[in-house]
Amino acid sequence: MVKIDEVDIKILKELQDDARKSLKEIAERVGVAEGTVYNRINKLKKAGVIKKFIPVIDYSYLGYDIIAVIGITAEGGYLVEIEKEIAKEKNVTAVYDVTGEYDILVVAKFKNRENLNSFVKKIASMERVMKTYTMLVLNVVKETHLIEL
Repeated sequence: MVKIDEVDIKILKELQDDARKSLKEIAERVGVAEGTVYNRINKLKKAGVIKKFIPVIDYSYLGYDIIAVIGITAEGGYLVEIEKEIAKEKNVTAVYDVTGEYDILVVAKFKNRENLNSFVKKIASMERVMKTYTMLVLNVVKETHLIEL
């Protein structure tokens, strides 16, 4: 386990704000040498703290206006297998193994109702899936992979 200190947190905050910032700019904002930023980022990548650098995309601009949250009840011994299969689907943005009324929660984005309908029917017809419950998102109030560090 890697030790994360205040400098690492400050670097992570800068990267969350804009991962395309130069090492020099991050160093100036954090108050350390550019080499320190380089070494810290590499350390965080090696440790798995930083998984990858990705753009934040507004999928509605690409035609994905329908967001569904789908609760799934499945036979217990097959949860991981079902989750892995669902995670392969191109529209799926998140698969969560959860407690409560459902065993799995899936978040997926679609261009139209027909695509959503096909997806839900595919999931419902999977072997060992007992039931699904689909909720449509009416309004996105907040959607981010970021938390305040």
